[in-house]
Amino acid sequence: MSDENPWTTLDSRHVYENPWIDVREDQVVRPDGRLGIYGVVHFKNKAIGVLPVEDDGHVWLVGQYRYPLGHYSWEIPEGGCPEGEDPRECAVRELREETGLVASHLEIIAVSHLSNSVSDEEAIIYRATGLIHGPSDPEGCERLQVRRVPFEEALAMLDRFEITDSLSAIALLREAVRRSRAD
Repeated sequence: MSDENPWTTLDSRHVYENPWIDVREDQVVRPDGRLGIYGVVHFKNKAIGVLPVEDDGHVWLVGQYRYPLGHYSWEIPEGGCPEGEDPRECAVRELREETGLVASHLEIIAVSHLSNSVSDEEAIIYRATGLIHGPSDPEGCERLQVRRVPFEEALAMLDRFEITDSLSAIALLREAVRRSRAD
């Protein structure tokens, strides 16, 4: 099987743009040779997530109402990294803004394409340790609850579908694998 592109783009039309996304519609020849269309959402920011892990194993979660979903969501601290900003610096900023935490150590634990059938959105997820507590400074569009929970409770929230955010699920599952390997 070849990893070459089996699609042919015949034409591309810009449909919509705002400060966060750009949407286009392409006229294509599909891999089966038939004509078709393909809508693509280009994300102008990288998605950045941070799993804050305390020395005792507890993790920090952030709760907020998510407008597109129409309901409340528990998740790890996360935000958008504009083009030109270092993702690590964005992770430091988002962690401090949303939780008041500053990490002495950050490591990348995952890179993911969140919905690669319709978008190019890329996520980078960090694990933060050596946490120092300080004041938070959320953005005006955020009304946040911050909770320190035992890791097992965060996994139970994932099992009960109380955590459905993809960055959070990836981070918690990566942490579970890390802990299982340490045992």
